[in-house]
Amino acid sequence: MFSIKLRRSLYGLKQSGRMWYNRLSKYLLKEGFTNDPICPCVFIKKSESGFAIVAVYVDDMNLIGTPEDLQKIADYLKREFEMKDLGKTKYCLGLRIEHKSLMELWCINQIIPKKY
Repeated sequence: MFSIKLRRSLYGLKQSGRMWYNRLSKYLLKEGFTNDPICPCVFIKKSESGFAIVAVYVDDMNLIGTPEDLQKIADYLKREFEMKDLGKTKYCLGLRIEHKSLMELWCINQIIPKKY
């Protein structure tokens, strides 16, 4: 009988989400992001040119920030992880997000599910 230590989590296993979060967290902290103490799924980085926020939900990420910083963090993440850019976020956790322009605030509306 052998004892085997799993070095890589497999998608669908109970520990895979935690393993993914730990790996992503270490990588972002190494780049200079700070982990929000109240909401550990939010990573924030301030720079001279602006800011970048990475919001993590399970295996999805929303990137928020100034255009220059968004490009930097996207390139940084693509160097380490295989990623697919889905464009601007339209829906997130039941919220509809409208992008007006770069200088305006985003409009966020809650989607209310239909009652059957």
